Amino acid sequence: MNESEFNTRVDDIITRLEDAIDASGADIDYETAGGILTLGFANGSKIIINRQTPVRQIWVAARSGGYHFDFNPERDAWVRNSDGSELFAALSSYCSEQAGEDIVLETS
Repeated sequence: MNESEFNTRVDDIITRLEDAIDASGADIDYETAGGILTLGFANGSKIIINRQTPVRQIWVAARSGGYHFDFNPERDAWVRNSDGSELFAALSSYCSEQAGEDIVLETS
């Protein structure tokens, strides 16, 4: 995947994440600036989602750790190579942990 394709895919995933947060009804504030999506929770914690163009990855920083996601064309999804978890499912788990309630971010 070239840089332009990567940036287009990441822009799309950020938009889809914003839509999923809105649709979830969860009390999560978010802000996108410079291609970085920051999620804010009532307890003051944050999750940062950003692109790493040189390695064509999406990086997620959550209270539980830092995670790297690669695009898997066979699954047409961003997945964590270490365990195969899909980005939206993983973020649902990280958000649930930080919000203290079940949050499901569904893809559209």
